[in-house]
Order: sequence, then C-alpha cells, then structure tokens
Amino acid sequence: MAEVDLDALNKALTEIVKARTDLNKLDYDNPAYDEQEERLHDLEDDFQEKYGKQMEKILQQVHNKYCPESDVLMPIAYLGEGVSVELKSQPAKDVRMRLDVSPLRIFISASGREQLVWQAGS
Repeated sequence: MAEVDLDALNKALTEIVKARTDLNKLDYDNPAYDEQEERLHDLEDDFQEKYGKQMEKILQQVHNKYCPESDVLMPIAYLGEGVSVELKSQPAKDVRMRLDVSPLRIFISASGREQLVWQAGS
C-alpha cells in the first residue's frame, strides 16, 4: 500500500465536516438543502474511494489495541459523535471512538473522559 498522505486525507475530512456543518444549518424545506446534501454525499464517496482503505488501516490498528472485539466501520462514521465500541479494558462501559480533524486524531471517550489514542505524524 502506498504511503498515506495524511495532510490530503485531513483536508478531505475537513471538507466533509464543513459540508455537514453547512447542511445542519439548513432546514429541510430550504431550496439549497438537496444540493448541499448531494455535495456532502459526493465528498463522502470521493473520500471513501480515495482514502477509505488507508484510513480503515489506521482505524484497524487502533481497534486492535483498544477494542479488538468491535468491527471497524467506514471512516466517515467516526466523525462527529463517533461510534460505539467495546473497550477491552472496560467491556461493560459506554465507550465511543471519534475521529477529529485539523490535526487528524482519534479519541476514545469513556465515563466522561476523553483519551487521545492516535494522532497523525506520531
């Protein structure tokens, strides 16, 4: 697999976050809603096609270390509130894994605490 261009990957995810934010500002009856929703889906599809496998590899490494019983989902699912995972050290707790951008990072949140578990370039 080719070397991951983390700056380009981060930029693409940042565009998705911005498009989601812009869409959330619109009401369903706004004439621009459908166009903005289509733009968001196009960005997500483009990201998955170009960077999906690379980002899934990174997520798999984090999953293997912290929550091996949880399946890796599409990377864009981790944006925002993240996804529920089963932490191997606290299997009965409500735990979420979240992907954040600028800088590109992965957090795990459990019991009201957030832990940085991966960061681009480290």
